[in-house]
Amino acid sequence: MIEESCFAETNRLSNMYKGRLQIHLNPDAPTHQNIAQYSFPHHDEKPRVSMKTAYIISLITAAAAQQLCKQYEAFSSDGYIVNNNLWGKDTGTGSQCTYIDTISSKGVAWHTTWTWSGDKSVKSYANSGLEFDPVLVSDISSIQSTAEWSYDNTDINANVAYDLFTAADSNHETSGGDFELMIWLGRYGIATPIGTQVGTADLGSMSWEIWNGMNGDMKVYSFVASDPVTSFGADIKDFWDYLTDNFSYPADSQYLLIVQLGTEPFTGGESTLTVSKFTASVA
Repeated sequence: MIEESCFAETNRLSNMYKGRLQIHLNPDAPTHQNIAQYSFPHHDEKPRVSMKTAYIISLITAAAAQQLCKQYEAFSSDGYIVNNNLWGKDTGTGSQCTYIDTISSKGVAWHTTWTWSGDKSVKSYANSGLEFDPVLVSDISSIQSTAEWSYDNTDINANVAYDLFTAADSNHETSGGDFELMIWLGRYGIATPIGTQVGTADLGSMSWEIWNGMNGDMKVYSFVASDPVTSFGADIKDFWDYLTDNFSYPADSQYLLIVQLGTEPFTGGESTLTVSKFTASVA
């Protein structure tokens, strides 16, 4: 393999550029609109760059991009995006970093490690998401997705959940919308959805609590599993269809903006969520 044949040169370049790889991000940018740029600062040494060397530099750069610790630091590739997304960090004290294990057109594997104290509000939503052009919910035939995950600590206040936004404006930012659909695969401690429970539903061979409430001007529907679902596979379009049939959700005027899976920690000691597999497709 190229990587093995170039082992020595990889070490040489790693030492040469050690400490010089930088990820330049605007910390004030919206959650899903950060763009990571990579550059080598000017230096006196100008090594000759062969095709092999350029390939190895690209490997080093990609590896450096896979640790996300800044507030809204994100990395995207092959139609997927992973975001550290510490949107509520100012309501508590702690830290969190997210690491990309693999990312390709076939899906994402990643993990995030955090520790948070403070009030009972959400501190972050580290997540993996599918990137696509907004589409009317009524025009969608399926939203197939799979997720496999585990938490190394359950003595926490947190969830593991899908989060989807829709809006009447197809150009709406993907960090919010008119409607929000959450699918809670895991619920720990005092973590509770927005609003109140308004019923139950049987979808995807499972029974779910249905919660409904408002987050500002956004109407939020949450489907909550009674026990952790660490291996999940379903057509998420079924959840939108249920809301259309039972809660007058306006599918013919709402655009789906984002499909993402992550964790919302409220408080807890050092904990790691590992998502060994996340895939999604909109058709």
